Amino acid sequence: MAKASARHILVATETECDALKTQIDGGSSFADLAQQHSQCPSGKSGGDLGEFGPGMMVKEFDEVVFSAQVGEVQGPVKTQFGYHLLEITSRED
Repeated sequence: MAKASARHILVATETECDALKTQIDGGSSFADLAQQHSQCPSGKSGGDLGEFGPGMMVKEFDEVVFSAQVGEVQGPVKTQFGYHLLEITSRED
C-alpha cells in the first residue's frame, strides 16, 4: 500500500499562499514559515503531517501528495480549509 510523508502551510487566501511560496523559492525555510504563518496546529512542528496513506487526507491533498515530485513545494492547493503549500518529504508506492 502506498504511503507518504508531507508537510504543509495552511493560510486563508491564495495571495498569502503565493507570497509564502515566493519566499520559499527564494531560500526561506519551509518549517520557519509554517511556524509563523500556518493556521493548522501542525505549524508548530514546521507543518509536519507525519506518514499517511491514500484517502486519509482530503481529496485535493491526496491528488497532489500521491502524484507530485517528492521534495518540491506544490501549491496553492485549495481545500475546504483554505489554501495550502505542500511539500512531499517521502513516498513509497
